[in-house]
Order: sequence, then structure tokens, then C-alpha cells
Amino acid sequence: MKSFCNRFVSSGVWAETYWLGHRILKCPFDLFIYQEILFELKPDVIVECGTNAGGSTLYLAHLCDLIGKGKIVSIDIEEMDRPKHDRITYLLGDTTSSEIVDQVKDFVSGHDTVLVILDSDHTEPHVLKEMDLYHRFVTVGSYMIVEDSIIGEIVFPQLAPGPLGAIRKFLPENDQFIVDESREKYHFTFNPEGYLLKIAEQSSKKIESEKDS
Repeated sequence: MKSFCNRFVSSGVWAETYWLGHRILKCPFDLFIYQEILFELKPDVIVECGTNAGGSTLYLAHLCDLIGKGKIVSIDIEEMDRPKHDRITYLLGDTTSSEIVDQVKDFVSGHDTVLVILDSDHTEPHVLKEMDLYHRFVTVGSYMIVEDSIIGEIVFPQLAPGPLGAIRKFLPENDQFIVDESREKYHFTFNPEGYLLKIAEQSSKKIESEKDS
């Protein structure tokens, strides 16, 4: 995987991938996995941290069209012209700000199935902060997907520590999430260890802490 990944990224083709004319900075294998996840979960709300040009947001909206349900709230710190769709709401701001998190809360009801995608600033501290803030929105049986965990590990070593470091710090304290290796079945992904399946409402450590208090 490492040699292919380096060749794939160094070629620049990852930045020349389009969905209906809109640039989409994702691995095609991961896009197919997204399709499988959305069909299985049929989420009511998809929270996307990091919009960029909006190609992946539009892709998700079109998948929701095919499934017949779902809306996307996508957050980015930079304002730009992005594709419009009835299922998409764009929020402008820092994904980790209290104002943005409060706005996301308004999109989610207690009965919604919620999927979270983290794909903004890929530095370890920022990703870990996003994980701490957004994991609470994820419903049991759904996912928090941490994108581009190859950064700082397999590619762009100068950008370490990256998302993978955040994942490995988060999981020991939050065992209500597990790495779903089945989502890496094509043996090539931009998100190794990044498909985090929520299997319980709370971590065992939190439950034990509540018992002791």
C-alpha cells in the first residue's frame, strides 16, 4: 500500500478527481466505501468538518438523493463559491468554535442517525479537538470518519504528527469507538484506522467512573 500510495499522491491525480465537474479530494476507493456506508446507515444527518470546494459534499448529497433521505451540514473556515443543493447547509467558521458546534446541535434531533466526517485541518491537535467535540453527535452503529490519516505517516512526513496520531490518542479513552477494518477492504485508503464505528453510547471508563462517584 505504501508504495502505491506515494505514487498516487505524488502524481497529483488525487487533486484531479471530479464528481460531476466538481473537484473532490478523496480516494476513489474511499468514495465507494462512503456509498456502502450511506446505503447501510441511511443517515438523517451528515456532519462534514472541512468543505474545501464542496465536491465531496455534493457527492454525499447525491447519494442521499438516491437513498431518499439525509441532509448535510458542512463547515469550513474559508468562504468560496460552492455547489448548491437542497440537502446541503454550509456553515462558515472554525469547526472547533463553540458557535459552530452550537449550530451543528440545532441540526440534530434526538432520534436522528448521525454520521460525522472530519476532513479539515489535519494537524494532530486540531483533529483530536474535533474528535473530542464531535464524537458525541455520532449515533451507535454509525461512524466518525477521520480523513487523510496517511498524512504525516505514509505521505507528507514533514506534516507529522497528523490525524493518525489523534486517532491513537483518542481511542484508548473512548472505547465506545472501534476501528472498522472492513472499511479498508480494498487495501488502499486515505483513511487507515480512520473508519471509527460507534458500538456503545459511552466509554467503559466513563461508566466505571460514574459507578465510583
